[in-house]
Formats: sequence, C-alpha cells, structure tokens
Amino acid sequence: MRILLVEDDRMIADAVSASLRDGHYAVDWVNNGKTAEEALMTQSYDLVLLDLGLPGQDGLKVLTHIRKKKNATPVLIVTARDDLDSRLSGLDGGADDYIIKPFDMAELQARMRAVLRRHGGQSSPKLTNGVITLDPTTYMVEIAEQDKPVVLSNKEFSVLQALISRAGTILSRSDLENKVYAWGEEVESNAIDFLIHGLRKKIGKEQIKNVRGVGWMMPKGKANV
Repeated sequence: MRILLVEDDRMIADAVSASLRDGHYAVDWVNNGKTAEEALMTQSYDLVLLDLGLPGQDGLKVLTHIRKKKNATPVLIVTARDDLDSRLSGLDGGADDYIIKPFDMAELQARMRAVLRRHGGQSSPKLTNGVITLDPTTYMVEIAEQDKPVVLSNKEFSVLQALISRAGTILSRSDLENKVYAWGEEVESNAIDFLIHGLRKKIGKEQIKNVRGVGWMMPKGKANV
C-alpha cells in the first residue's frame, strides 16, 4: 500500500513515516498543500494522511480541490484542530475519517485499515482468495490446510497484499513498483521479479501466475471476506 503523508512538522512526519514503513506501507512525504496536489496528479495512492495547518494552503482547501477534480483517493485528516466546526468541515468536505493529534500510532493504523476496507467494500480486515489469507492487522499469512503461518519480508508482504487485493487482475511490474516503493527508494530492474520468486517459493508457485510480457496475477477464487 502506498501512502501520501501531508505534514509540515518534520518530527511528526519522520515518526509517522517510520512507523508506517514498519507496518509494510510505502510512504511519500510532502510538507505543503501545493506539493500534495501535484503529487496526487502524478502518482496513484491508496490513502492520503492530511494535516490541516499547512503553510501556504490550508489542508481543507487541498481536500476541496482534489474532490473537485473527482479524485476519490481515501483521505484521513490528521490534525491538532479538535473543534467541532473543523471536524464537520473535514468530514463534510470529503474526508473519510478524522483523527486528533496527539494520537497513538496503533490507532492511526487501525483507522487507516478501516478506511481502506470501506473504500474496497470489505467488512473483514482479512484478505483471501480462498487459499491464501492475509491479515493486515497482524501481518500474518496463512495457507489453507497448512498449520503454520508463512513469514514474509516487508516488501514480500506488500507485493502479496497488492496482488490479493486485486485477485483476478493482472498487475504489471510498474503497478507493483508503485505499490511497494516510495520516493527515493532505489528500485533495481529485477526487484519485483526477485520478490515474486521468493513469494512463489513460500506460498506455492500456482498462487501467483506469471502472464509473460504483461505481469502477475493471483487466482481470484472465493471473494474476499
């Protein structure tokens, strides 16, 4: 999952980014509203974490602008503004949730997962295609008829999450790179191939199909629950 963090406080941004990366997210950080809008025009994100007190352009204006452009990317407002008017303006303006600073990172990530579930039309935190079950809450991966969960690296987990979230759909190398790697991360030409190879050894070759010259796909199987 790729996240855009819009936060002007460097210390908060560093702390949130580090925690999210530990939670298997790729994070791009910008510190003002104009750059946030530019990023959303050029890059696809799964979720935006948006501060309101931004230099130059208030976060509520950023939210208004991106919704006017029909950008439906989920937005979770993260702000110190705890007054009712600000909360109502944010939620009525198109935000999917609103959390007050200071916050616990566990709560922030729980709210992020809830927003992503609602956006994806899911009721359960777990993702499954009937054989592979992935739990973004615990980062556990289970395989049907196997007793022990599978241990994955952060990047392997991110690739599997991208594939199982869109089971039945072919994802290209570029699609997966955009989900797994943030700005500034060096991406070797065969990085995704290497991660897919490792995943297929761990969960079974048949669970990730290689569509030659196009990309990779997980069988759809049963619907996600």
